[in-house]
Amino acid sequence: MKDSTFSNLAMVIERNVMVPMRDGVRLATDIYRPRQEPGEHGQSFPVIMERTPYGKHLDSRTEREPGSTGPMSREEVATYFVAQGYIVVYQDCRGRYGSEGTFTKYLSEANDGHDTCEWIVRQPWSNGKIGTKGLSYAAHTQMALASTGAPGLVAMYVDSGGFSNGYQSGIRQGGAYELKQAAWAVLFASSIAQRSGNTAVASTLKHIDVDDWFKRMPWRRGNSPLSETPEYEEFLFDQWERGSFDEYWKQPGIYAEGFYHHLKDVATVHMSSWYDVYTRTAAENYMNLKKMGAPVQLVFGPWVHGNRWLSYSGDVDFGEQSTFGQHVAATFLEARLKWFDRWLKGHTTNEGDAPVKLFVMGGGSGRKNAEGRLDHGGCWRSEQDWPIPDAQYKPYHLHTNRSLSLAIPEGEAGVLQYRFDPKNPVPTLGGGVVSRPPGILAGAFDQTTDERFFGCAEPFRPLTDRDDVLSFSSDPLSQDIEITGPVVANLWVSSDCPDTDFTVKLVDVYPANEDYPEGFAMNLTDGILRVRYRDSWESPELMTPGTVYPIRIEAFPTSNLFRAGHRIRVDISSSNFPHFDVNPNTGDPEAQATTSRTALNKVHMSGRYPSHVVLPVIPKRS
Repeated sequence: MKDSTFSNLAMVIERNVMVPMRDGVRLATDIYRPRQEPGEHGQSFPVIMERTPYGKHLDSRTEREPGSTGPMSREEVATYFVAQGYIVVYQDCRGRYGSEGTFTKYLSEANDGHDTCEWIVRQPWSNGKIGTKGLSYAAHTQMALASTGAPGLVAMYVDSGGFSNGYQSGIRQGGAYELKQAAWAVLFASSIAQRSGNTAVASTLKHIDVDDWFKRMPWRRGNSPLSETPEYEEFLFDQWERGSFDEYWKQPGIYAEGFYHHLKDVATVHMSSWYDVYTRTAAENYMNLKKMGAPVQLVFGPWVHGNRWLSYSGDVDFGEQSTFGQHVAATFLEARLKWFDRWLKGHTTNEGDAPVKLFVMGGGSGRKNAEGRLDHGGCWRSEQDWPIPDAQYKPYHLHTNRSLSLAIPEGEAGVLQYRFDPKNPVPTLGGGVVSRPPGILAGAFDQTTDERFFGCAEPFRPLTDRDDVLSFSSDPLSQDIEITGPVVANLWVSSDCPDTDFTVKLVDVYPANEDYPEGFAMNLTDGILRVRYRDSWESPELMTPGTVYPIRIEAFPTSNLFRAGHRIRVDISSSNFPHFDVNPNTGDPEAQATTSRTALNKVHMSGRYPSHVVLPVIPKRS
């Protein structure tokens, strides 16, 4: 049944309890229980569970606080909660580490999570109430089991994950494919080969240069970095080739939107950050569940994926006040304890908390700090809802003189054009990606190329110097302007190709100073649209060359204070690589094109075609 049972002064630990699933596969599970004195029989407790593919016995990299030198072990985290009267359960996902079966990314987690909850509520030490926690994939496993109406589930703390809709946030976005999935697959395939004893394949995969493979795109089945592990290559191309929003994308492990009715009574914190890949997911989960009356809270920090204990993202620092620990709560452990105490034990410790806590970036000195990062600053603020109810959605129009303003362009024939060559895509310089050094770095950076980023070569120049980037800037602001909420670009576009992509990026442009003599163009958020999906995600339609089409590009939400003297900038282009795959402009099905074409892409901006970006402006409050 299990490896062994250990005990210490505080708790009893049962390791590798094999929990049976509906198909007979057994999942390895560690159980940490309060130690009971002789004679204390029959006592039961609420359970806190985390399901992970990354090893239930291994440290979670994000179990740390500001100033810590490393993460807490899972046993240390469990000890904290057990001392407060909880049982803690860690489980290896199917096919990972001690668990049986075959690992299929995302798609086994709904049923496996449900079956594990069903098993937990039957145990004599369980009082029938379950809370869940975890970051990233361990956030996905939470929303997956919740989407099945898992028995006993009362509360969740969903950190940086938990797909509202994987088709639009985390796997694909705007019809394009997120290449972090490819990098992840290579990493995992290596560990799978190592565990299965195939050391030759493991060694080959371990030494794969993904950046070199990015240069060799397009990939094909049998000619990719995963060709040595067909099951992972199949998974990768299965997602990549499924461009349309079909039934595959509507499964409970990657599509909570279709199953929200199961969550209306589950108390959930949804947490993400402005430079995370799951900002939209957190916002959508919060908004939709709140409409159903579910008890939900939302937290947005300024970090990259999961790094809530750090005060910086990329080359930009937000100040010591930007960390989660010591500001949103004394510690991240305490925040989760209070949430579980409230909903699993009925305590009233945080009943008065505001439903939304967000970090508004901006307001710093704009100089270089001791670590060499831009001091951008910012502050935490509580709100009663998201999007913020008093936001004023203002259309900032694009003009042919490269200006950005509230004024609608005059005339009927305004247009700017550029040539987009898929063989020379615009490089990804930070943003809401998952960092995969050396080529892909998440966070805020000056939008000027340098040797750190994939696809960049000397002479290193601003992205706006490229012929395939259209940049539009406001006049220097006469007063501070706060932008907090969703960012949407409504453009009128045309192309001489049957399909192409358009991208949008929002940038805070600092004026020059002694530390930054060229200024600093700080990326805030970005988005993309594959134009064949302009009218329907389910039924794509190719373009007629030369025809003008209205398109809508949804960037991820953000929050930033543009200081007086700064400029608001919007960049338009047709690629952001290797964040997203590159459109070959041929109209071929996704991941199946054998050739590419250079597209002549046009953005129309006139009284007839008033291309603009809608920004959520927060009025000054007394």
